[in-house]
Amino acid sequence: MRLNILFKTNIDYHVLFCSTDAEAVAATIIRKRMEKSGGDSNSGKVAKINKLETMLWGGTVLLIVDHIINGELSWQFPFFTGDPSAVLHEILTTGVAMSVVCTAVWAVWAKTVAVAKAKRIV
Repeated sequence: MRLNILFKTNIDYHVLFCSTDAEAVAATIIRKRMEKSGGDSNSGKVAKINKLETMLWGGTVLLIVDHIINGELSWQFPFFTGDPSAVLHEILTTGVAMSVVCTAVWAVWAKTVAVAKAKRIV
């Protein structure tokens, strides 16, 4: 059984950006809610979340561009073909790992900025 969603090739690595864009959507929702609930107490946190959001959306766009350059993205149906269980497995293993690494890099950056501000280095 084939699942036709996004791309035309049979390689299942083409949906890895689904996990990063799902996390980017979540970061966007969190940032918008923080802005609404807000005031000045959230401004630093919103700026940090905005950096994570930028990293995730940027990674998603770069992965999509990579698929376009390699000819793996089709603008006509079927966009993606692959075994649904293999697709899900790749999203849950490699895609989630990519998102976790991106978030970990952001967390180290955010902690470094907080420590530098506390020591008045920045």
